[in-house]
Amino acid sequence: MSDVLVPGGRDVRGTLEEPPAEPRAIVVACSPHPQQGGSRSDGRLRAVSDALVEAGIACLRFDYGAWDEGDGERKDVRNAVRWAREEYGGGDGDDLPVGLFGYSFGASLALLAAAEADPDAVAVLAPTARLADDLDALAALDRIERPVHVLYGERDTTVDWESVVERARERGDETTSLPADHFFLGTRDEIATTVRSFFERTLLEAA
Repeated sequence: MSDVLVPGGRDVRGTLEEPPAEPRAIVVACSPHPQQGGSRSDGRLRAVSDALVEAGIACLRFDYGAWDEGDGERKDVRNAVRWAREEYGGGDGDDLPVGLFGYSFGASLALLAAAEADPDAVAVLAPTARLADDLDALAALDRIERPVHVLYGERDTTVDWESVVERARERGDETTSLPADHFFLGTRDEIATTVRSFFERTLLEAA
């Protein structure tokens, strides 16, 4: 485990977890809403990170910079993906695949940033369709040309996930329904296993 300062003009700090051997890919994990207690220490992010490391995939969990109504936070995600590509790039065409994962607020940011930063695969847990008028995650999903997996709670009434799941299915993306509300109590192992399996297929087997 090591601390990372993500370059980009904002104070963005992360925790990098790496497997004992050389990693075969890296996933950037976006935390929930910082004004509602979300941080890189979130239990769902940690569970996913642990599962990825077991699969030989490094994981960067990070905290956003100072609150900026979602716009600055979206830039933080793009900068984190850029850092991952540069840090794990061989410079000779041997760059490691980069995945993007997010939960709740972080899930919507992951979709928004993925439409611009072009990671190799994206998995999101409980995304909401829109953070603001100019932060439309549903519209961003249509611009993503990489594999996407949407996980959602059947009893989640906290965010507007239904339209995102519907659009993902129309696109032929993978979706996973979980018997949970927005906090996913008792389903973290299933979340971690599902996300790990998705990234193994899209980042490792496709590499």
